[in-house]
Amino acid sequence: MFDTAESSSLADRRADATRDAIVDAAWQLSREQGLTGWSLRELARAVGVKAPTLYAYVDSKLAIYDLMFRQGWDEMNRVAARWSFADPDGDHRRAFKRSMQGFMAFCTSDPTRYHLMFQRIVPDFSPSETAYAASVASYEQFRAHMAEIGITDDADLDLWTAISVGLTDQQITNDPGGDRWTRLLDAAVDMFCDHVGIPDATTGGQIANNRQTNHDREQRP
Repeated sequence: MFDTAESSSLADRRADATRDAIVDAAWQLSREQGLTGWSLRELARAVGVKAPTLYAYVDSKLAIYDLMFRQGWDEMNRVAARWSFADPDGDHRRAFKRSMQGFMAFCTSDPTRYHLMFQRIVPDFSPSETAYAASVASYEQFRAHMAEIGITDDADLDLWTAISVGLTDQQITNDPGGDRWTRLLDAAVDMFCDHVGIPDATTGGQIANNRQTNHDREQRP
């Protein structure tokens, strides 16, 4: 027979497995019916339990969204850990483009996940402190990657997040499954790199920092 500790551990594993099944079913229903289009009764039926049983594992529908939100950002962090904006041969633009292509591929591969992670599409939902910490960790990872290529100014980071998320949102909203905006990513990276002063290794040209160039012009008599 199991001792008390073993029984407790087994019960915890079963509870975790059931909770995972609930989240998986919630994602599936959300992809089929929209994030707000399903009911707890439908979710219980998809999991194979009665609706009241759900409350033994999650206390509300918003709590389910919270688990989904955290899972989405945890997945993003695992994928992003493989990216690097710094290129060993010095072609940082190439590495930057490759990583940003990975970001857009992650987002566009699952629009429902993207909507929950990046947009306030569910009324009254705000992630818990624990779930939100996963998104903060993702941003800090992004900040570290940018620092690898010398980009540390908050305004530059904000500019790039606006560009990358803007392109992604346009792609998902206006050309789902296509490439109308994803094919603009390389050009967007080049424009951004010109702005912050990252040279183009393919031409051997040294790109001046546009802000410094503009400042110099203003100082001329």
